Amino acid sequence: MARTLPLLPTSLVGSYAQPEWLIDRAKLAGRFPPRVRARELWRVAPEHLEEAQNDATLLAIRDQERAGLDIITDGEMRRESYSNRFATALDGVDIDNPGSALDRSGHPNPVPRVVGKISRRHAVEAGDVKFLRANTDRTIKITVPGPFTMSQQAQNDFYDDPAEMALDYAAAVNEEIRDLFAAGADIVQIDEPYMQARPEPARQYGLAALNRALEGIEGETAVHICFGYAAIIHHRPEGYSFLPEFSGCSCKSVSIETAQSNLDTSVLKSLPDKKIILGVLDLSTHEIETPETVAARIRRALPNVDAARIVIAPDCGLKYLPREVAFGKMKAMADGAAIVRRELQ
Repeated sequence: MARTLPLLPTSLVGSYAQPEWLIDRAKLAGRFPPRVRARELWRVAPEHLEEAQNDATLLAIRDQERAGLDIITDGEMRRESYSNRFATALDGVDIDNPGSALDRSGHPNPVPRVVGKISRRHAVEAGDVKFLRANTDRTIKITVPGPFTMSQQAQNDFYDDPAEMALDYAAAVNEEIRDLFAAGADIVQIDEPYMQARPEPARQYGLAALNRALEGIEGETAVHICFGYAAIIHHRPEGYSFLPEFSGCSCKSVSIETAQSNLDTSVLKSLPDKKIILGVLDLSTHEIETPETVAARIRRALPNVDAARIVIAPDCGLKYLPREVAFGKMKAMADGAAIVRRELQ
């Protein structure tokens, strides 16, 4: 059974660094995040891949426990990227003949080509949750890509109205979230980075799609919004182009980054009814923060959001960091949270 969480609980956003023996990390880092399947990245033969991914997931779980994290993810060890495994498992998508769409960097990237009505034919990540639940007694979180982000990472050759496509993606995500909670997830996080990258269509129909994905969901839900992987998107704006709008979202928590961007945390006052998953690790550098640096980043938010509503996390996924750096940063995050927790208690 999941444990009672302390004040300022700690968690990954989702991904942890995959082992070099599992995935070709140089190939992974040398391209934009895959939107279609990229099986050439795996180092393990297909008949042994599931066992290897299970072993890597166990390593990710144990590293998180050893670092002292309170909420454990599967590290997304089975994914080539945060979104492509789910997005390419849906009906209505021609994965053999991909399309092209501009990534948030402005560069074209192969993407799923939508040729029919989007729908989900089976659960995609429920088995991942069951494996995670069987291998830790701590609170567990699983992530799923958001409907708006998937709609932006696709070539639409079917729908007349992009809003209708986003709503069909949302119906598929809603079905998946229900299965994830049924499989034992304590928290389900929806990743919606493109709401920050494309705020106008996000306002027009993205928020409605996100609320459709959350419709009727009882469990603890979070939404992650970010400026993109620091390893790939190097520029950070001074603030979010889409954040106060989440006050109109039915999610329980909003995950934001504050470390690399040195975000003015007064913006958090615009979300008085949400938990804040506070990004406090700068992923643009391999330098491992000291616990005191992490503590200082946490303290910056406290005038603007009650500590009881804060979860401590990295800015984004740790996927692109060397494993020893990822572990060091994660440990510093847990130790920094412990410093502030002692001060507050």
